[in-house]
Amino acid sequence: MSHADRSADEPDPAGPESSQAEPPTAEPPTNSELGDTVARLTDEDLEPGQRNRLLGRLIGQVRARGVGDLFKPRLALKWIADAVGDVAPYVPVRDIETLRKHHPGLDDDRLAERLVRNASRATAGVGAAGGGVAAIEWAATPTLLSAPVLLAAETVTVVAIEIKLIGELHEVFGQPVPGTGGQRAIPLVMAWSQQRGVNPMVPGVGIGAVLSTAARREMRDRLLRRFGRNLTTLGPFLTGAAVASYLNRRATKSLGDQVIDDLRKRQRKIIEGESR
Repeated sequence: MSHADRSADEPDPAGPESSQAEPPTAEPPTNSELGDTVARLTDEDLEPGQRNRLLGRLIGQVRARGVGDLFKPRLALKWIADAVGDVAPYVPVRDIETLRKHHPGLDDDRLAERLVRNASRATAGVGAAGGGVAAIEWAATPTLLSAPVLLAAETVTVVAIEIKLIGELHEVFGQPVPGTGGQRAIPLVMAWSQQRGVNPMVPGVGIGAVLSTAARREMRDRLLRRFGRNLTTLGPFLTGAAVASYLNRRATKSLGDQVIDDLRKRQRKIIEGESR
């Protein structure tokens, strides 16, 4: 008999609060600690073993930040949106000099394509790693605790990788997003929500600034689609890993292609304006 069935038929000897998720034993990680883990997961050169260990660490940190809200879809999306906002200032965006050093001999178009390819591989790797964790859960006893935590960790990581991609594509096409990590965070998050380049009319402000109601709704709608796509991670055995990997790769490539197209159009307008 499941815990839920038992508690419906008989009183819980441990008291009324025992039906709630057990509180984490560790102190909740700070934004800096969470951001550091996510930042390392965005590294395009991560070995699979390193990615698995870092994702495992992130799952533990997500659990320590409070699992309760993740059992309700609306609260789960709010939790993930807040987590994305917390880690966005820590996402490392390489400047054009660093990018050319890491990828020598490539012109702008080939460099942009390489960044999209590498980011797609990274999000595919996250999907595969998350699917592997889920496969272990299916092989053992499935737990309601691990599923929402895994989905939250995977979603936050994939969004961070894609935010980094957007920032670096702006560098490649000569339209860098100004400011520090915190100042770039909101424009990059909004660009991710809109699946396009950063709106140049959005001022560089800290992530603590209040987004408009429309912007928050747009971000949550986009997160809902991403969260739903990541549900494939929970497929039994290794089917979840394979499907999640494929869908993540495809979604990130689509995002990268849309941002590149948007930035090229802006670049042409700038050149045409200067030639007049």
